[in-house]
This record gives sequence, structure tokens and C-alpha cells, in this order.
Amino acid sequence: MKKMRHFLTLLFLVVSTPIVFAQASEECTIKYNLFKGDYNAKNYDKAYENWMWCMDNCPTLSVNIYKLGIKIAEHKLETAAEADKPVARELVMRVYTQRLEHYPKDKAGIYDDIASFKREQGASDDEVYEWLEKTFKEDPTALSPKNIYKYFDIILVKYKDSDTQKVFDTYDEVGEALELKRQDYTKTIDAINAKDSTTLSKKDIKKRKVSQQIITNLSIVESGLDQKLAAISTCERLIPFNRKNFEEHKNDALWLKRAVSRMYNKECTEDPLYDQLVEAYVHADPSPQASVFYAGILMKNGEANKAMEYFNRAVDQETDTFKKANYLYKIADILRKKGRKSEARNYCYQALKFQPTMGRAYLLIASMYASSANSCGDDVVSKRMVYVAALNKARKAKAVDPSISALANRFINSYSDNIPTTKDLFVAGIKSGSVHKIGCWINETVRVP
Repeated sequence: MKKMRHFLTLLFLVVSTPIVFAQASEECTIKYNLFKGDYNAKNYDKAYENWMWCMDNCPTLSVNIYKLGIKIAEHKLETAAEADKPVARELVMRVYTQRLEHYPKDKAGIYDDIASFKREQGASDDEVYEWLEKTFKEDPTALSPKNIYKYFDIILVKYKDSDTQKVFDTYDEVGEALELKRQDYTKTIDAINAKDSTTLSKKDIKKRKVSQQIITNLSIVESGLDQKLAAISTCERLIPFNRKNFEEHKNDALWLKRAVSRMYNKECTEDPLYDQLVEAYVHADPSPQASVFYAGILMKNGEANKAMEYFNRAVDQETDTFKKANYLYKIADILRKKGRKSEARNYCYQALKFQPTMGRAYLLIASMYASSANSCGDDVVSKRMVYVAALNKARKAKAVDPSISALANRFINSYSDNIPTTKDLFVAGIKSGSVHKIGCWINETVRVP
């Protein structure tokens, strides 16, 4: 009889357990849909109770419990009385930590969100840095533009006097992360621009606008980082620093790449150490980027034909269109510095074929046009018409790449001040709206303003 009771009890548990779980699952779904409906109606206070029930009882039902729930928790914090804010802050952190526990796939982004939340709540730099460091180690590209800036700022303050190498390394790593983010958003914009403009969906238009804004923000951050690093990245500091560390790192491709890039960007290329670094770099890593830098020193040393071989080899080696465009732009910039403007322009146009939104390529052409005003004109009007050609390119740069609008506007304002005046045109007997052919290497027809 006793055995029979045990058997019946076990049978009851076996039969009833699925029913209990089914009932719990059904209640989870009901509560989830109720809070989601209130959330979509932006009634966060009403959504709170059912959402909290899901947090407590169905933590793995859907990632939306956390994606949507963070807004509900933040609303609680915003509307809480001052005395209740500590509890509300804990609730926000619970959403993040519970999501990390059950849905850790996007943890780099979650770490970044936590860092932002900590900053907004007035946490110390040490506490913010802890989360930024976690983000950076997990995936540097997950850092938001503001947090990228904050992360480097903390590093700079902490180590500028005690560990210059760490500051430089962090700057380079942050810069690489920025470039990867820029690359992804640029490809998104180029893909949308490649579609028929008359059939673009609202989603495409919105996505393009958001991508352009993010690229603009990245450019602002990059400029801010450069300004912060400027004090310790002068040629006077870079050259002895790299010379001191060269022997230890002469076979380290990553260190060489970064050292060469820093000296190139700061125009420290006339020092013999630069050539030494580039030659070591191309031997340690015969990559397309190394080939471009090596071609630059060949050009500097008068070996133009060999330099062009390396330039073309670099472009041919690269399969990624974004990187290929960047190499072509760098080649153009090197040729510009050597006074080979026509060739430089050609490489700018090649770069634009692979990256149509590369506004800086148009700005490079514009600057070369403007610098040729005196040599490409015989009188006041013909010289000033060169600035019209430069102005057209600056406007084109702004049109294709809104992220550089501020820089493009400086070019536009400068060139606008130098185009022919109404008096110039009257004295020369030239009508506004007529066409004008610019000679010499520019060889371009523009319309008289």
C-alpha cells in the first residue's frame, strides 16, 4: 500500500508538472504582452508592474524585457523623488546586469551603456573608466563617440607624464576603432546612394541621415582627440621617443605601423628616422599600407618610377574597397606634396570611384586648384576663375560628405572671397553665366559667377 501511494504521488507530479510550467509560461506571455502594449503607448507607469513581474519570473522570455525595460527603469529614475533615486538607480543597473546574465551576446554595447549611465549620474572617473575599459577590451567599436573621447581623456590625464607609450597606443587603438566605425557607416551610405534615388524608402532615407550624423560625430571626436594629443605628439617629442624605442620594436609590425603613421600625420617625414621606420615597417609587414609609405620615401629620394610601382602594388593588393580608396587618397596626398598635382588629382578621382562619399578627396583637389591660381591665369579674371573651380569642388565635398561640412565651409568661405567681382567682370567685358576655360594642368571649364 505504501509503495502504491509513492507511485501515485510520482505519477501526479509527472502529469501535473507540465501543466504548471504551461500555466507559468502562459502567464509570462500575458504579462509580457500587457507591459509591451503599455510601453508602445508610452504609458511607462502602467507598464511597470507587469514588466517587473516578467523581470522576476520570466527573465529569459525575451531580450525585449531588457531592451524596452531600460526605458521604463529610466522613467522611474526621472520621476522618482530625491529620496527614492538611489533605489531607482539600482533598478536601472539591475536591468543591465540581468541582461548581461541572460543575453550576453551584445555585452560590449551594454558595458558602453552602463558607462554612459554612470557618467550621467555623476560617478567618478575611476568608476566610469572601469566600464569603458571593459567595453574597449571586448570591442572598441562599441564605444559611443562621447565615450571614445572620455576614455582617451581619462587615459591622457592618467598617463601623459608617466607612460607616454600607453597614451600613444590608446590613441592609435581608439583611432583604429573610429576608422572601423566610419568604414561601416560609410559603406551603409554608399549602398543607399547606389540605389535609385526616386525609389528610396523612408527607412533608407532615415538610415542614411543617421549614418551621416554618426560619421559627423566621429569626425568631431577625432578632431578633439587630435587636439588633446597635440601637446605630446609634436615632432620634437615624437622623433626622440621613436628613436629611443626603435631598436626594441624594429620587428614589431604593429608598433612600426603606428609610429610611421604618427610621424606622417604630424609631418615629421624629413627626419632620417622616418625613412628608417618605414623601411623596417615594409620588411616586417609587406602590406598595402606599408607599400604606400615606402613609395612615399622613394618619391622623396627621387626614385619616382620605383615609387609608382609600389603605389600601384599597394592598390592592387587591397581587396577592400574602403581601404583601397584610402590608399588611393594617401597616394594623392603624397603626390600633391611633391608638386605632381595632375597625378594627385587622378588618384583622388580613382579613390572616389571606390568611395563616392569621400569628401576630403574633393577638398584635396580644391586646395590644389586654389594653390595654382597665379600659375593658371594671365590676368585678374582668369586667376580668380581658378577659385571658382576650387569653390565648385569644395561645394561638391560638402554635398557628398555632410560629416565634413564644417571643414568644407571654411574652404567655401575662403574661395568665395576670391572669385571675380562684378567690377572685375565688367572691366574685362565678360558676362556672368558665360563659360570659361581654365588652362594649364587644371584644364577645366567652369561657369562665370
